Amino acid sequence: MLTSLYDARMVKKALSLFEQMPELPVGCSVPLLQALHIVTRDARINQDSRRKLKQVAHLVRFIEPLIHEAVARRGDVTVVDHGAGKSYLGFVLFDWVLRALELGRVEGIESRPELVARSQALAQTFGFERMGFHAMTVKEALSQQTIQGPVDIVTALHACDTATDDALDFALHHDAQAVVVVPCCQAEAAAVLRQNKALQLAKTPLSELWRHPLHTREMGSQVTNVLRCLRLEASGYQVTVTELVGWEHAMKNELIIAKRVGHAKRSAQTRLQEILETMGLQSLWPRFAPKGAASELA
Repeated sequence: MLTSLYDARMVKKALSLFEQMPELPVGCSVPLLQALHIVTRDARINQDSRRKLKQVAHLVRFIEPLIHEAVARRGDVTVVDHGAGKSYLGFVLFDWVLRALELGRVEGIESRPELVARSQALAQTFGFERMGFHAMTVKEALSQQTIQGPVDIVTALHACDTATDDALDFALHHDAQAVVVVPCCQAEAAAVLRQNKALQLAKTPLSELWRHPLHTREMGSQVTNVLRCLRLEASGYQVTVTELVGWEHAMKNELIIAKRVGHAKRSAQTRLQEILETMGLQSLWPRFAPKGAASELA
């Protein structure tokens, strides 16, 4: 009797949650969302959590078809989530997609050991044996060869500043079939623009685009993502850029999706080099050099 009452309450809570967020898939684990502190114990969701879950849900929908493509191609799939944080994306991706497939792995890379330990415990609680978590930076994951075997999909949701570029390094090193990133806080290019501003103002009227501090920051963010796209194209990927969700849900909202097609686009590397030279960003070439390119500009 007590069990049936408990089950009835759980069903009622689940129905309440689905009314609040109709986009949630049928069969998703409400207890998991509660354990991730996205949903409260009484199956309510506040505005901040709603925004967070909406971003993750949209990203999962972009990644899901790439997972099915990988499974069709080689009968398995490995997704590597860089800058995983509390692993919201990894857990939701596993629960909504990989759990039903009964194959595939999600590997989370996160530099904060306490978050990694928490995610490991949570995966054990829910029986998600095909999830792994590694306490290291993205750069360390690359140098230590942590992930063994083929890497199909590399993703990073709001990996801050150059961590997104480290994730791209990882993807290119492993010849990942797909890359799905939502960049955040791109400060490196803005710092170089700021440093060389006086010289550039004397050289080209285009530097008016980043003359004022606010424009410098925004231009730095914009050009960083453009360079990332060109780098991927010059490394053999077909690139699509779109919005993750509506701008009312997140300011850092640019979604870059790249699928490996095998042949590098030569014009992309040429344009990448020309942009760096025109904007006085030559020092960033090692950061954005395509796979197989020289370590220094010609």
